[in-house]
Amino acid sequence: MASDLAPNLAPKFLQDPAPATADDAVDSAWSPSAASSSGQGALTAAMTTSRLSISRLVLTHFRSYEAATLEIASGPVILTGSNGAGKTNLLEAVSFLSPGRGLRGAKLTEIARRTPGQVGATTGMDDPGSANWAVAAEIETPDGQRALGTGRDAASGSNGSARERRLIKIDGEFVRGQQALSEILSVVWLTPQMDGLFRESASGRRRFLDRLTYGFDPEHAGRISAYEHAMRERSRLLKSGRNDATWVASLEDTMARYGVAIAAARAAFLERLARSGAAAVSAFPQAGLALAGDLEAQLESRPALAVEDEMRDRLAAARGRDAETGGASIGPHRSDLVVHHVAKDMPAALCSTGEQKALLISMVLAHARLVTLDRGAPPLLLLDEVAAHLDAARRGALYDEILALGAQAWLTGTETSVFLELADCAQFFKVQDGGVAPCDAPLDE
Repeated sequence: MASDLAPNLAPKFLQDPAPATADDAVDSAWSPSAASSSGQGALTAAMTTSRLSISRLVLTHFRSYEAATLEIASGPVILTGSNGAGKTNLLEAVSFLSPGRGLRGAKLTEIARRTPGQVGATTGMDDPGSANWAVAAEIETPDGQRALGTGRDAASGSNGSARERRLIKIDGEFVRGQQALSEILSVVWLTPQMDGLFRESASGRRRFLDRLTYGFDPEHAGRISAYEHAMRERSRLLKSGRNDATWVASLEDTMARYGVAIAAARAAFLERLARSGAAAVSAFPQAGLALAGDLEAQLESRPALAVEDEMRDRLAAARGRDAETGGASIGPHRSDLVVHHVAKDMPAALCSTGEQKALLISMVLAHARLVTLDRGAPPLLLLDEVAAHLDAARRGALYDEILALGAQAWLTGTETSVFLELADCAQFFKVQDGGVAPCDAPLDE
């Protein structure tokens, strides 16, 4: 929750109720007959009159960058350079303008720039001359320009504490909690590390789903943080053997309330995402989407309060087992996102690597369309080495959809040639030797 120094952070389009036709627009905006629909009109208006983009990005002691400043136009941003030059580091910096631990899931202490032989680094936000990492940006939103800044709290992790904490500044004022970032912009990314998303553990799929959900429900980030904190505290108390039943019950109450709210938010968003994907006419395959989890199954037929009560009872009954195993035997942290290739009637985990990447892109584009309708502007898209792994037809289709949405997509690659179709409408940067500078667009020979 934001501090009283910045009491009204949510843009107007998040404070007002969504238009009654927003859900109808999901079904109509991307159908073949959509040209005359009100949904298409809403989408077109958002694309042509409202954008969300970074106009200035400043990095200080971030990864490979001692200092870097980018002045950026509202269209696509192309970052090219050799492997290891620092392209993904720039995307990671942008990802820290949203809640969470960035696209790499890194510890805050791992991010500060280090010189050879340096063991560690201290951090802070207001001393640019120190070895502190910080990311600052000017954001163009439908409601005007906003200033965001973030960095590691120098006091976190000190005095024997293992907890890390990020500092957040919005429009020059420190705010409490990362949720306020979601109220200003939505950021979604695809990286090479996500290529195994459908084959690996459920935790990665949950994080991906939650990242998408933030774009529609900024409070979702706060719920997850509160739930995970309560779960950690309960696990700590149970393992310590302290017989403080009242405190444990209080933590279980928090877990039940936030846990059911998390499950409900995921389910509500996923239903809308599935409708968006089914209504779209796209070169990317339709993804069938479902949630597998005990809470989600119960919410389909029972009131949320009844599901909360049962979760409290089951947590209390499982204290002995959870004390031995750690964590909790029930909750949204055990749910899974189930994805299906509709046209092939095949689980995503059994599809080829190329088909899995196409499904991921399909989901991200469906999400971008929904965000455009819901918030009046598309999300920022961070696409790391995505274009090089698509065939020419799908690469062109991806670029067409990005341009149609009016999204500021940040794309990386080792060669400029794969971005030839964007030569007239994107801004190109060359990344090398710990620096970044504008460069020429590729020429059609």
